[in-house]
Amino acid sequence: MTHASPPLQGLRILSLALNLPGPAALMRCRRMGAQCVKVEPPSGDPMGHYNREAYAQLHEGVEVRRADLKSAEGQAAVHAALGETDVLLTSFRPSALRKLGLGWEALHVRYPALSQVAIVGAAGGRAEEPGHDLTYLAENGLVTGLELPSTLYADMGGSLMAAEAVLQAALRKLRPASGGAYFEVALSDAAGYLALPRAWGLTQPSGSVGGAHAAYRVYPCRDGRVAVAALEPHFAAALREAAGVQGSDPAVMFDPAARQAIAAFFATRTRAELDALAVQRDLPLHTLPA
Repeated sequence: MTHASPPLQGLRILSLALNLPGPAALMRCRRMGAQCVKVEPPSGDPMGHYNREAYAQLHEGVEVRRADLKSAEGQAAVHAALGETDVLLTSFRPSALRKLGLGWEALHVRYPALSQVAIVGAAGGRAEEPGHDLTYLAENGLVTGLELPSTLYADMGGSLMAAEAVLQAALRKLRPASGGAYFEVALSDAAGYLALPRAWGLTQPSGSVGGAHAAYRVYPCRDGRVAVAALEPHFAAALREAAGVQGSDPAVMFDPAARQAIAAFFATRTRAELDALAVQRDLPLHTLPA
C-alpha cells in the first residue's frame, strides 16, 4: 500500500494485542503511516515462538517493548506510553483489562483524548466466552465438512475491521473536541460478515458461485486442476464455444449436461494448454497442480 500522504501518518498506536488479529491490524495501520508501538509480556508473543516468519512480517517497522502488565513497573511503563498514544489496540477479554486497570471506563477518565479498539471473540455480552477462528467460522456456517478452512478467515477479517476502526478513530481526531471513543471488533462478527454470501445463497450448492453454474467450478484436467470463473455472459459464451456446449441460452450453464461437457473438455487438456486457452479466448481461469 503506497500513498503520497499516508492516511494514518502522525497517528500513534499502542498495541497490547497478541497472536494474529491484533498484530495483523497493526501491520495494516503501520503500512498506512501510523507510528506503532507494541508491548509484549516478558515471554513474548506466542506467534514469535511458533512461526518466526509470520511474526517478523507482522512486526516489521513496529517498536516492540516488553513489560509485565501485572507488575507495578509494567503498569507504569504502559501508562507512560498511553500518555503519548492516540489509539490503544487490545485483544484481552474485558474482565482481564479491568483487572489490569485498563478497562475503557478508567482509561477514558484518565486519557479523554484516547480511543480504544478492542478485539474480542464475540460481541457484547458474549465477549467473555472462549472461542477461536474455527469456532466463529463454524457458528456462521463456514465449516462445511471435516477439513479445516484453508486460512484463518475470522482472524484476518477481524484484523481488517480493527484497522477500519482505527481509521474511524483517526477521523474523530479531526473533529474539534470530539474526544476518544471505544470501538469493539468481534471476530464472530467478522466471520458473520464474510458468511453473508453464503447466507444469501450465493455460495450454497444451488447458487451461481456455489457450483450450480457450470462455468464457475473447479474441474480436474490432465495434469492438475482448473479453477474457472466464466460467470458473466460473454465469458460463459466463450467457454461454451471452446468446450462445444450446445445452446446459446445463458440458462444452459445450469444444466448438468453442460457441466458434464465442460468436465470432459477440461479432462483432456493439460495445464499448459488451458493457460494458453485462457489468453487466446480471454477466459478467467487459473490452473493448479493436482
